[in-house]
Amino acid sequence: MSTDPFSDQYQPDPRRWKALAVCLVVGFMTLLDVSIVNVALPSIEKGLGATSADLSWVVSGYALTFGLVLVPAGRVGDARGRKTTFLVGLTLFVVASASCGFAQGPGMLVISRLVQGVAGGILSPQVSGLIQLLFRGAERGRAFGMFAATIGISTAVGPLLGGILIQLGGVEHGWRWVFFVNVPIGIVAFVAAVRLIPARPADTKQPLRASSFDPLGVLLLGAGVVALMLPLVQERQWPGAGKWWLLVVAAVLVVAFVFWERHQGRRGHQQLIDLSLFSLRSYSLGCVIALVYFAGFTTVFFIYTLYVQQGLGYSALMAGLAVTPFALGSAVSAKIGGDIVNRVGRRLVIGGLLLVFLGMVGTIIAAHLVPGQHVGYAAAFPMLIAGVGSGLVISPNLTLSLDEVPVSKAGIAGGVLQTGQRIGSAAGIALVGAVFFAQVASTHGDWAKAFQLGLSTAALLVLVALAVGLADQIAERRSAVMR
Repeated sequence: MSTDPFSDQYQPDPRRWKALAVCLVVGFMTLLDVSIVNVALPSIEKGLGATSADLSWVVSGYALTFGLVLVPAGRVGDARGRKTTFLVGLTLFVVASASCGFAQGPGMLVISRLVQGVAGGILSPQVSGLIQLLFRGAERGRAFGMFAATIGISTAVGPLLGGILIQLGGVEHGWRWVFFVNVPIGIVAFVAAVRLIPARPADTKQPLRASSFDPLGVLLLGAGVVALMLPLVQERQWPGAGKWWLLVVAAVLVVAFVFWERHQGRRGHQQLIDLSLFSLRSYSLGCVIALVYFAGFTTVFFIYTLYVQQGLGYSALMAGLAVTPFALGSAVSAKIGGDIVNRVGRRLVIGGLLLVFLGMVGTIIAAHLVPGQHVGYAAAFPMLIAGVGSGLVISPNLTLSLDEVPVSKAGIAGGVLQTGQRIGSAAGIALVGAVFFAQVASTHGDWAKAFQLGLSTAALLVLVALAVGLADQIAERRSAVMR
């Protein structure tokens, strides 16, 4: 029997579990940077003199570039080998992390974060691809389960770890260690990956052409999302109403993107997004829910940590502890949701969305009834409820969305879904951040009101996702009765 890891008849690689450990460490590191930076924002503002727009770009820019390169990076890995692409992405991530840490101004930090997001987007599909490559059968299920647990843990410990690093490094420069911590971990992971991850044989590599990546599709979608985000993020920095014309530009670019993708499909050329997937009701519904939900829930960490640090004087460590209930609830319920989703179906996602919405409303009420230093304690339980709901949404929605997708399109379908999640995160942070910072400015520093209004906006986005899920359930029941 062949020992070629790229053959369908290969024997299990004896190093596969060690290689998985390397993949999980790197996956943990890239996902950690989604949440860890939130508690560092006040420190960045103080250390670099960053504006509210700069802070929004530090968070949303990472999510945006991460999402835009996911699908093209997956195709590079398919063509040239997972190991090579993994090592390139890891090198870029380490360099970008060091650049973030050494940033001498907000502009350099934002640019470094954009590059860091590109690197994260390169790495993410390689991790899932390597798991598919190295494992078969029940072992593959175990490996993906460990990867899912890693995602949950990275979300849970991110704010807390960020708070500890800033506490140790000091308020003015502690934020730099949030990025520097990636450097030694990345170097060790690189050395281990060279030794443990199998390389694709040279004769199986495929040629790379620009047409393989749909570069115009990437450009149109990226420009459309940036045009949507710019007037929101720069709302305070760009006076006048002229900036809102960019929303029209965004709409034109998105429409142009859809027409281009259809054109590519008719010609049989590579598409960034395979629009035929959206003919599957479960997939299209799941993508809409993911896009809108990520626009809502990811902003919780962003505005809550700013509120408790800037408005209430919490340390970065205390801010990390304040958002830990949400992260812990999500980490625990994600495992439960994965176990029962096949029995409960879309109702599980709807129930999760309802819990998230109620948890957000409860947090708003807690912040109103218990103003001041004790808000962290008052909001702990509703934040936990919201976190539990979140765990019942993300993983089950992914499972249900891909359920009817043909195996031959599973990779691209998962990449498109993740792209929607990241773009939703970036746009949501831009929208909710604009509401939050505008309220702070108009009330001359009333952080409590700004937080309540910002979280209300995020809750409305979650409510939209809930309405989409409920509408689908009602339509499904009606069609079942008519049959």
